Amino acid sequence: MLTSVNHLPMSNKHRVKTVMLVLSLSIPLPGAMAAAPIASEAEIAFNHEVLECASYYQISSNAISQMNAPQMKVVGERLLQSSLDAIALAEKYQSKEQVEDTLSSVKEKQLASLPNSKSLGGLMGKYKDRCKSLLAEPQKRLDYWTMATM
Repeated sequence: MLTSVNHLPMSNKHRVKTVMLVLSLSIPLPGAMAAAPIASEAEIAFNHEVLECASYYQISSNAISQMNAPQMKVVGERLLQSSLDAIALAEKYQSKEQVEDTLSSVKEKQLASLPNSKSLGGLMGKYKDRCKSLLAEPQKRLDYWTMATM
């Protein structure tokens, strides 16, 4: 069996090349079809809360790392990991770009609400327990938003 197309008359070579081109263009490339997820109203509201938590964890982690207190290093690392977990959760419902944009906006607002970078009391009071339970049981909160936006 010949594997080359050189033995075919010119018109058949052209036909084979055309078929090969069409086939190559019709095969989707990995990631080429991966459009941004279309989030529902409930998922957008849920993600906003998740990203408020991600921001809170980032701000808290940064504040702790600036303390230069070795005994708090583990706490800062745990907060940073919680932020990464929240971002990964948000990216299940929206594109990375949407998540980054929302996170940036939320973080800017949270930082503006602080009297200074070391006064985390207001953020802790608002987000500490709420974020802990949201990340522990995210489906429960998404279910809430699904019902609330019906």
